[in-house]
Amino acid sequence: MAETTSPQTIAASHGVASDPAYGAVTPPLHLSSTYAFEGFEREGRYAYGRAANPTRDLLAEALARLEGGAGAVVTASGLAAVDLVLSRLAPGGLVVAPHDSYGGAQRLLEARAARGQLAVRFVDQSDTAALAAALAERPGLVLIETPSNPLMRVVDIAAVAQAAKAAGAKVAVDNTFLSPALQRPIALGADYAIHSTTKFLNGHSDVVGGAVVAAQADEALALADWATTTGVIGSPFDAYMTLRGLRTLFPRIERQQQSAMAVARFLAAHPKALRVHYPGLESHPTHAIARRQQAGFGAMLSFELEGGRAALKTFLEGLGVMTLAESLGGVESLISHSATMTHASMTPEARAKAGIEDSLLRLSIGLEGEQDLIGDLAQAFDRL
Repeated sequence: MAETTSPQTIAASHGVASDPAYGAVTPPLHLSSTYAFEGFEREGRYAYGRAANPTRDLLAEALARLEGGAGAVVTASGLAAVDLVLSRLAPGGLVVAPHDSYGGAQRLLEARAARGQLAVRFVDQSDTAALAAALAERPGLVLIETPSNPLMRVVDIAAVAQAAKAAGAKVAVDNTFLSPALQRPIALGADYAIHSTTKFLNGHSDVVGGAVVAAQADEALALADWATTTGVIGSPFDAYMTLRGLRTLFPRIERQQQSAMAVARFLAAHPKALRVHYPGLESHPTHAIARRQQAGFGAMLSFELEGGRAALKTFLEGLGVMTLAESLGGVESLISHSATMTHASMTPEARAKAGIEDSLLRLSIGLEGEQDLIGDLAQAFDRL
């Protein structure tokens, strides 16, 4: 396939009709844990499943091409992917992370720091002075999440990457919320693009997985070597399912973000939605950055509900189309309460510092009818 092939075609057809045994159009699933040597001291391309697997490699190749990287490693979860990037730090190395990091990432960073394996500074990366002060400490890694979870703040990747590299730091961007369909961090200066493939890449809420795409070939090889050493690799079946989901990434996310914009506009006009967080709205403080560095605004948004905890319970119990559940990026629309679900591991003080109010609800918009989603929210509001 030509290197100039469009991203849509890569997602839809990478590996299609490449089966050398039977000419299967759909790439086969290789579940074998071990492979026959070609002879004594003649190891073939595959020897043992922890080191390499044809199905997993096919997904890694597709993701690397979509992100414009030199190689990728498929891991057992999104947090395993974050941890794999952290493994590139020198012992005790400093990580500059967002002050409003995803709760699981913050828990991981704090746990590693508590064991003396790294140091971490949580910084508002949109605050130029605060970022400069953190970079003056010569970090080994700057971790960016954009848009942020759950407030959808957008960070200027190119600007942060330029400043980080001037300070000698590597840059990793969690691209889970947008996927390479809408954002390509490596083209903006990142060294690594991180994914929870559980989310939009798989898109069907039936796989847990992750991936790291590296901009440089030597970094990709080092990551793969450490993944083999530690065994954090993803399973072949999960890779097969994720590749199947990847086939429809572009049409899914196009439809999902179209509905997300309609839902965001509905919420912005509703008196019981106090604040709506969606970069596609012109009122969003980082709308201009999002428009510049993204190919779309995505299918994630959040809003703050009027009325406190009692209103939350009534509102959530009134929903019929949306499901109260964690995770995101699937074909079904999900709603979650950040303070008690995705960010429950953060202290109340940390949530307050990040701006995560107890009244905040996060939406992942799926493929249901646009008017059904809006109608579901409308009738839940009417119960208040």
